[in-house]
Parts: sequence; C-alpha cells; structure tokens
Amino acid sequence: MDLPLVAGVDGSDSSLTAVDWAVDEAARHGLPLRLLHASLWEIYEGVQPSFGSDRPAEEVMAEHIVASCVERARRRNPEVKVSGKAVAEDAVSALLRVGPDAFALVTGSRGRGQIAGMLLGSVGLAVAARAVCPVVVVRGAEPNRQGALRNVVVGVGDESDGAGAVRFAVREAEVRGCALTAVRAWRNPSQEPVDHMLIADDAARLREERASVGLDAALSQVVREHPRVDVRRRPAEGPAHRILLEASAEADLIVVGAQRRHGHFGLQLGRVAHTLLHHAECPVAVIPQPV
Repeated sequence: MDLPLVAGVDGSDSSLTAVDWAVDEAARHGLPLRLLHASLWEIYEGVQPSFGSDRPAEEVMAEHIVASCVERARRRNPEVKVSGKAVAEDAVSALLRVGPDAFALVTGSRGRGQIAGMLLGSVGLAVAARAVCPVVVVRGAEPNRQGALRNVVVGVGDESDGAGAVRFAVREAEVRGCALTAVRAWRNPSQEPVDHMLIADDAARLREERASVGLDAALSQVVREHPRVDVRRRPAEGPAHRILLEASAEADLIVVGAQRRHGHFGLQLGRVAHTLLHHAECPVAVIPQPV
C-alpha cells in the first residue's frame, strides 16, 4: 500500500494554499491524501457548547475546517483519494506522530492569526526540523507553486546530508516531466593569504573542479536510474544559503537535506535549510538524513 501524503490544515489562507499544492502532488505520485487538523480544544477553559450541540465549539470548528478542506481537495481533483481527520492534539506533535507512516508532510508557511509577510510559522519550522520523513513547506509566488518554471532545484552538499535529497529531487523532476538543476556551492579562497595572485587563481579553479567532481559523484547513480530526466549541473561560487536562495526564484521546488542526530530533540536544521524555509521564493522540501 502506498504511504499517504499528509497535509496539516488549520483553515488559514496559507494552509488552503498547501492543500491545493498537496492535491497536485498526490495526483503526480498517485498517492492518497490525508488532511490532518490538530487543536487542543479539550484544554480550553470556559468553552461553551456550540449552538444545538453538547460538544465544545472548538471541536465543532475543527471538524468544519477538516470537512471544508476535504471538499476543496475533492473539487480540485476528484481522482485523488482524500480523507480528513481532526485530533485533540497540538499540531507539531500530531504531524510528527504520523510522519513515519507518511510519504511526506506538507504545511503552509503561516498559521491562523499570523501577520501576512511574517517569516515561517512555528509549526512548519518545528515539523521541518524534527520529522523523520520529507517535509514540504508551501511558499512562494503562484507560478512557482503551480510548477510554471519547469525546474526542480536540489542543493548537493556532502554525501552525509545530500544523498536522500538528490533521490527525492530526481523523482520529483521525473513525475513533473521537468528539468533537475543540481547546485553545489564552492568558496573562492580570495580571502586567504597567498604569496601570488596566480596561486589564488589556481586555488579557485581547483575548488570549482572539486565542486564539479562532487556533483558528478552525487548524481551518477540517479542519472543511470532516471535517464529521462534532464539533469543540469551547476557549481556556483558563494555561500550555499545565498546561492540556493537565488536559485529558488527560478524553481517550482527546491530540495535540501537535513541531518537528524539520534537522541537530539531540538531543532535540527542547518543554515541553508533554515534560510530557505524562511525566505525561498518557491516550495521547500527538507529531506532528513540520519547520522
């Protein structure tokens, strides 16, 4: 049985955008879509029953949000199998709990009550930083979200944090029928003390060549396994977080890896993933890599 794609919903505009993206993603992969709303309605003090019901108003509201999102998803694509559930749990815990049995978790970039233009909401950040499955935070302009750029970008770092991201990204490019741009950043040694400018030039060329070799090594297997995907290699000079942020403007999806250290329960995001989750101009997929 295929694992479902799970999207967190809370009724906000951001989560509705995430629902639309999740429906399209489920259709691309032929997956069922599960919509999950989590609310701690049981802990509210003084919550009155809703009119004509002996249940708390927050519980009724939670079920209404789920039903509305399920209906929205079915209208968008009737062929996708959609289900929904409301649980009495905090949103982060609920999503992390279902993560091991999900193809991926999808969230919006902001929750209810957050001011437009704010950075990534706390739920999306916490889930992306701790989930054991891929997490997609849906953000960016409509052309990027709708796949109009025909380009998936993946950041290729060290083998320890990039293998899973490359595999995820090439599958995304394949089901979308678009190009895959693999980016590996390298740093110019111009700030380092050298005795002669030619030495600095040679060092820069060497680092760029190493970046190219690293790209070839990271991509060799997936290129063989997915020969129909147009894979473009791009070694780029500069900080990785800046290079990938610029690349997100021309992408439908940007994919990065994030290491998960066993026994560590805090936020586990590097600078690159953190920057993209807050500022990318397209949806961001964070792929966990155990270390």
